[in-house]
Amino acid sequence: MFRVLVPIDSDTDRSLRQTAFVASLPHATEDVEATLVHVFTDEETAAKTSVDQVTAGRRCHEFFTERDIAVRTESRFGDPATEILHAADDIDADLVVLGGRKLSPLGSLLFGSVSQAVTLDSNRPVAIAGGATGPMAEIPVSEETDVGDGAAESGETSA
Repeated sequence: MFRVLVPIDSDTDRSLRQTAFVASLPHATEDVEATLVHVFTDEETAAKTSVDQVTAGRRCHEFFTERDIAVRTESRFGDPATEILHAADDIDADLVVLGGRKLSPLGSLLFGSVSQAVTLDSNRPVAIAGGATGPMAEIPVSEETDVGDGAAESGETSA
């Protein structure tokens, strides 16, 4: 089984681009187990909120189950980058698929970037599913569309 960690936040569109990327992996329905993880910064919220209660988490979970891709969910609390790295270790992830977003160089400097921190500190392969202007933005993620075929044809399946 190829284990993929999919850290999501409350941005549904970005989270669905991540799930579309995972669905586009070769043999996703047979060989992929996706773990959706949402890192809350508040311990109390994390303890009482499941990933499926967050709109993005619910939509991503539905996306995977509709395509017969094995999926698990997990809530954590703490520093997002640190917790993502711990989650990747805990499930022995073969791949971490992060959601990309465009930050200016100044924005990255001032606010930091979870994707940047995870990419730099991870000892596991990391893929960034395109931001709103990236290549994955062209893949439709509506309920009527099977994005697995379109993503594979676009050549965006390598990690």
